[in-house]
Amino acid sequence: MRRLPPMFSALKHRNYRLWATADLISVTGTWMQVLGLNWLILQLTSSATHVGFAILLQAVPALMFGLWGGAIADRVPARPLLLVTQTGHALLAAALAVIAYRHDDSVLPVYAVAFVSGVVGSLEGPALGRFGAEIVGREDLGNALALGSIINSSGRILGMSLAGALVPLTGTGALFLLNALSFGAVLAAILAVRTDQLHRIARPARHQRGIVAGLRYLRAMPRLLVLFALGFTLSSLGRNYQVTMAAMSEGPLGAGAPGYGLLSVVFAVGTVAGGVLAAARKRLTVRLLLVMAAVTSMLQLMSGAAPGLAMFALLMFPIAAGAVIIDTTMGTRVQLDSAEHMRGRVIAVHGLVASAAGAVGGPALGWLCDRFGPRQALELAGLTTACASVLAAFALARLSDRPLLSLVRLTGSGRWRPPVANGRTGPVVPLGSAIPRPRRGTPVESVVPDHEQVG
Repeated sequence: MRRLPPMFSALKHRNYRLWATADLISVTGTWMQVLGLNWLILQLTSSATHVGFAILLQAVPALMFGLWGGAIADRVPARPLLLVTQTGHALLAAALAVIAYRHDDSVLPVYAVAFVSGVVGSLEGPALGRFGAEIVGREDLGNALALGSIINSSGRILGMSLAGALVPLTGTGALFLLNALSFGAVLAAILAVRTDQLHRIARPARHQRGIVAGLRYLRAMPRLLVLFALGFTLSSLGRNYQVTMAAMSEGPLGAGAPGYGLLSVVFAVGTVAGGVLAAARKRLTVRLLLVMAAVTSMLQLMSGAAPGLAMFALLMFPIAAGAVIIDTTMGTRVQLDSAEHMRGRVIAVHGLVASAAGAVGGPALGWLCDRFGPRQALELAGLTTACASVLAAFALARLSDRPLLSLVRLTGSGRWRPPVANGRTGPVVPLGSAIPRPRRGTPVESVVPDHEQVG
C-alpha cells in the first residue's frame, strides 16, 4: 500500500480500514435509532419529559456498571467480549422494532430496552477502547481517534437525514430494523480482523486486577485526575450546546425552530472540521488540549454577546471544531498516559466522568438559562471553563515541574523531567520521546508510562 498522508496514517492498517468502514455503517444506524426512539416515545406519551427519562435510563448504567466494565476489559480478550455485546445491541434493536410494529400503548417495554442497552454499552465501552488501541498501536492511536470523530459526525448527519426521510414512509420500526442489521457489519469486521496484526496490550497480574486496584492506581496519578476534573468542567458547561442553542434561538436571537435547525447544521459541520484538524496533527498533546480549552471557553463567553443569528452561528463553528479537538486529545492522552494493564479501568473512569458531566451539565445550563437568561448562561459558563483551563494548566505545570508558559505555548522545543513513584525526578528526555519500558521483573507501577506530556 502506498504511503498515506499523516492525516490518514491510521488507514495504513488493514484492520483499521475494516473497523472504520463497519463503524460508519453502525454509527449511521445508531443515529437512525436515536431519532426513531425519541419519536416512538413521543407517539406513546406525547411528552418530552418521557423522552428525557429514556435518555437518563441509558446514561445511568454507565455510572452504575462502568467501573465493572473497565475491570472486565482489562482481564478478558476484547474480540469475544465485543462479539457478545454487539450481538446484544442487535437483539435490542430488533426488540424495539417488534415493540414498534406491535403498536403497544405502554412505554414501559421501551424503557426496559433503553436501560438494558445502557448496561450493555457501559460494559463494552472500555473493551472498545482497548480493541481500538490494539488495532492501530500507540503511534497511530491519536489519528485513529480523530478519524473516529469524523466518522461519528458523518454518521450522525447521514443517520439523522435518512431517519428523517424514512419515518414518514415506514414508521419507526424500520429504523430499528436497519440499526439491528448495521451491527452485522461490525460483527463481520471483528471476525475478519487479523490477530497477527494486532498490537497486543499488557494485561494485569493477579494483584493488579479489580476495581479497587484501578482506583488505587488513579489516586497515585494526579495528572490523570487533573485531566478528568478539567474534562468534567468542559463537558458539563462547555458541551451542552443543544440546550443553549435552543434557548438562544427561541429567546434573544428570535430565530425560532428554523434558526435552531441552522445552528445544528453549522455545529455538525464544525465537528467534522474539528475531526479533520485533529487528524492532521501528528501528535495530540496536553499543550494542545489546554490551549484549545482556553480558546473555546473565550469563544463561548463571546457567543453570549452575539448580536444576531449570523454572528452566533459564526462562533458556533470554531467552538464545535474545538470541542472535537479537545475530546479527541483528551481520549488520546488518557489512553497513552496510563499503564497498559490499567487501560480498561482508566477508560471506564473517563466514560463515567463524561456521563456524569452530561447528567449534570444539561440541567445546570437549563437552570441558568431560565434563571439569568441564555446570554448570561453562556457568559458565566464560558468564564467558568476558562478559569478551569487556567487552573488545570497551573496544576499540570506544577506536577511536571515546568514553568506555566512553557506548558501552554504552541511552538518551541523543550525537555521534560518526568516524576517517578518515589517523588524523585527521572531522567531528562526530549519532549515526545519514549520512556524506556521496565525490565523483566520490574513492577509496572514504579515506571511512568510513555508520555508526550507537553510536546
